[in-house]
Formats: sequence, C-alpha cells, structure tokens
Amino acid sequence: MARALTPEQRIDKANKLIEDARKIPRPDSVGWELFSYTAQVKDTLKKAFELVKLIQHSPATDPGTKKKARELMDSLPVVEKEILKGS
Repeated sequence: MARALTPEQRIDKANKLIEDARKIPRPDSVGWELFSYTAQVKDTLKKAFELVKLIQHSPATDPGTKKKARELMDSLPVVEKEILKGS
C-alpha cells in the first residue's frame, strides 16, 4: 500500500504541478490545439487543488500549513487566468 503524503509534501507537489502547468507549450494556432492546451492546463491545476483541498479540515495539521494550503487554493484561479490569457 502506498504511503500517504504529509500536508507539506502535498503543498510542495501542488506547487510543482502549478509550475508544470506554466511549462505546457502554448499552441500558435486557434482551434483544437488551443482547446487541448486549455484542457491540459485546467486538468493540471485541478490536480493541484485536489492535493491540498482537505488539508484545512485536518485537525492534526498545524495552522501555518493550513494557511499555506489556503493561500495556494486561493491563488489557483489567478494562476489559471495568467496562464490561459498569456503574458
């Protein structure tokens, strides 16, 4: 059986997933390539959200870690807009 990740490991892995979403190459054309790109970005960010969403409800997790998880969750919509709108 796989060992459960600690809350700190979950936050680190979620941050890595956010960086991976930023590294997904943006297509030059509009059409199915752009649709696929958008789906990949949203799926990657959803995985990051799923990793940290329950940390805030864990009684054993310290408040500092819960705060980091909440900040990460709150930043995901902004990150998604940044990535999909392009800089």
